[in-house]
Amino acid sequence: MIARVQPLTRTRAVRGPFDYRLGPGQEVEVGSLLKVPFGARSSLGVVVELAERSELAPERLAEPEAVLGTGVGADLVRLAGWMAREYCSTPARALALMLAPGAAAGTGAKTALVAELTPAGRDALSAADGVRLTARQRELLDALAGAGPTVAAQLGTEGLRRLEARGLVLLDRRARPRRPARHAVGAASAIAPELTGEQTAALAELQSAMGDPAVRQGHPGFLLQGVTGSGKTEVYLGAVAAALAAGRTAIVLVPEIALTPQVLWRFQARFGDVVAVLHSALSVGERHDEWMRLRRGEARVCVGPRSAVFAPLDDIGLIVVDEEHESSYKHEGDPRYDARTVARERARQHDAVLVVGSATPRPESVVGMTRLRLAQRVDRRPLPAVEVLDMRDRHQPLHPETRMALADLRRAGGKAILLLNRRGWSNFLSCRACGRVWLCPNCEVALVLHRTGSFVACHHCGHREGVPHRCPACASVSVARHGAGTERIEHELREALGEDGFPIFRLDADSATLPARAKTLQRFEAAPAGILVGTQMVAKGHDFPDVSLGVVLDADQTLRFPDFRAEERTFALITQLAGRTGRGALGSRVLVQTLAPDARSIAFAVHHDSDGFIADELTRRQALSYPPYASLIRVVCSAEEEPLARETAASIHAELTGLDAAVLGPAPLFRLRGRSRSQLVVKAVDRQPAIDAVGRAVDQVAPGAARRGAAVSVDVDPQ
Repeated sequence: MIARVQPLTRTRAVRGPFDYRLGPGQEVEVGSLLKVPFGARSSLGVVVELAERSELAPERLAEPEAVLGTGVGADLVRLAGWMAREYCSTPARALALMLAPGAAAGTGAKTALVAELTPAGRDALSAADGVRLTARQRELLDALAGAGPTVAAQLGTEGLRRLEARGLVLLDRRARPRRPARHAVGAASAIAPELTGEQTAALAELQSAMGDPAVRQGHPGFLLQGVTGSGKTEVYLGAVAAALAAGRTAIVLVPEIALTPQVLWRFQARFGDVVAVLHSALSVGERHDEWMRLRRGEARVCVGPRSAVFAPLDDIGLIVVDEEHESSYKHEGDPRYDARTVARERARQHDAVLVVGSATPRPESVVGMTRLRLAQRVDRRPLPAVEVLDMRDRHQPLHPETRMALADLRRAGGKAILLLNRRGWSNFLSCRACGRVWLCPNCEVALVLHRTGSFVACHHCGHREGVPHRCPACASVSVARHGAGTERIEHELREALGEDGFPIFRLDADSATLPARAKTLQRFEAAPAGILVGTQMVAKGHDFPDVSLGVVLDADQTLRFPDFRAEERTFALITQLAGRTGRGALGSRVLVQTLAPDARSIAFAVHHDSDGFIADELTRRQALSYPPYASLIRVVCSAEEEPLARETAASIHAELTGLDAAVLGPAPLFRLRGRSRSQLVVKAVDRQPAIDAVGRAVDQVAPGAARRGAAVSVDVDPQ
């Protein structure tokens, strides 16, 4: 028997699969993980096909060195092949995303020496005349009698060994599952509440599709468009329950790790231990054990951010993508996959139902999917009034109206969420004397001041240095700070409002680890009053019923980005935060501070007019041939020296001659992580031929460019 193996190498020029002769006792299947000789070294490889014979003579074929126990399913092998083609990458790079966490490093199950009382040990404790035991031995036997099997190290291994020699205790090594900690965030119940009429109708549509293969055949999936507070999560829970009742499995994707504890808590409360979680904030051991629970079928529902789309589940019946408008579903490494697109393909391969949900869906989803509507909040409360505050003549980060609203909230003992999509203290520093701006030495971007910790940092490459007190160019000590981030806003709120009985919480990427962020959300939820200030993660999916005031600072910030999605993101940010308010006893109010009060995205958000915004946005995109009316493919070439980056991009452009699509560039990009960059953008109405052509061009140019020190990356559907 011949195993065709894809070695897990990062090199684009090396393409498998390669044939290996299976030795005696080596039983493998498609998806098995092997250790194979590859060139002058050993490599991990995945079996992608089995064959009776090879084109090469058997004596010329090597045998695998080992068959490892953490392979993937054949469905994930097929998915990896599709991803390699769809994202102009390689099967090896796609397969590497799907392995058990820690597989490359040899991570396995954790074991421990466990002590258990034998029948003779129980007799020794209860015998009337008594078996001769020391006080310490009797203490150990009593402990095991009360607690049952116990890790030996907790009681003292040496003493237990003596008891084992007498037949009173059994010692053996057992697996010790590493389970992630649970964080009780938000309301959760094991019993499903009574659904509204809209929820019932939406769930019935999903259940009908899950029960009818004819409906699923070629179906593009469902878009669950519901205002914040309309109960989309309860519809997801009902759909997952239907999938489980049918004997199938489910995947639930959330956009941010920070959201995982809250969503996970609700699903675990409803379904118990059949729910597993996968995300990068867990330890490698925890992720490995959760992955194995899914692989063995012990867990049948997986919750997590984008990488959870690769959960090793069999017979998937449902895939949910919550907050589907979020750009964090796009992966930055190669392959630069979009988890929403991968979810659609995986649902197709498993004949599963795909449902994506949002209050502010992407225009692509509105055009391409069957829409289900939740127009009312479950408590029938109206959406909050939204007021625009003009900041064009203001020089402080907080408008006077905002300050008064916060002061009133403090007196009333209410809660507020304040969003500023920029962390740190100040955006950048400059010298008042000569105008010098402090820039990252690796990237052509300004360093951001973080007063806590006293450093300036690059938010692209992570470079840090101490806060400057003197200009190195002119020796002036007049260093100006420009703009405001969440750290400064938190400080100003503490100064203006105090914190005695009115706590202020900050939630952003600087505020420690995932457990610490979950703890922040728990503390904010439990507090009778206070303010949660943070970046866009404070507007994502959280359910705090007693928030009565929402504030968006610098609401037009995203409009200043050179991105055709800038209007969409601005509308979503304001609408999502507005949805977090207005469910408490103090009424509701949303304040939007902006330098562009007449911007169309802000005007639509003020009126909660999602349909109007989408219709207007689709008209604009159709006129300009942007998605969903065309597909974009971005090719970025990088090198230490700018000419090489530009030449590599020009070579790829030359390979695309004759393509029926617009090819824009090469154009320079700002220097990033010490490398110059040049890019091409392909805009194509006919998607697949364009992807295929770009893939061929990159395969032709990239190997030679790599030998000269240039790198090429392809981003299909760039965000």
